[in-house]
Amino acid sequence: MDQDFSNAPSDQELEDLSLEMPALARLRDFARLAENVQWFSDLGTPLRKKVREIARAYLDGLGFPDAGMARLQSWEETAVAAESFDWDTEGWEAEESLRAALTVDALEHLSEEALEIGMTYLFSRIQEQIRQAVLTAAAIWGTDDEELIAAAMGAALQAAHGAALAVVALEDDAADHPFIHRFRLYERGRWPVGLAGRTYNIF
Repeated sequence: MDQDFSNAPSDQELEDLSLEMPALARLRDFARLAENVQWFSDLGTPLRKKVREIARAYLDGLGFPDAGMARLQSWEETAVAAESFDWDTEGWEAEESLRAALTVDALEHLSEEALEIGMTYLFSRIQEQIRQAVLTAAAIWGTDDEELIAAAMGAALQAAHGAALAVVALEDDAADHPFIHRFRLYERGRWPVGLAGRTYNIF
């Protein structure tokens, strides 16, 4: 999970590049927003109205308007839900299709090199913060499941990556993209584990 960010641009280097590339400026601003997310801070609590509204927007946008949602109440329940992705891949496949399309669109705004620079900057700003948040949550809940902890970290980074692609590719229209809605669930301290059958599991 660890990445080497020794080549990540400094704030000033990114500022200079962003002056020439508005899409990179949007990615920079998103990275700074993501730094302030209270990752994994509200796990297992009841699904409040706003969380349900965000999850509904995500499911509708992903193409599953008939799916419901369920609250996971422990790391053990979350582990079981996560294992379902080994055989139930419909939700994952829908996300991968969206991710591929966003990547194509993003490369209309930035070169591959510039997009890589921006994503490296994003991950350099949030990876350690996410790690500490997951470890803190795991300690509070008394879990030492290293595989599940790693899965939580990976899911958060993937969510940030997807939302960042939407910000780069869609400009002012990004707010309605499913990846933005999924990121907003993380902003509310939740872990949207994923779709199993027609149930969207949220820890």
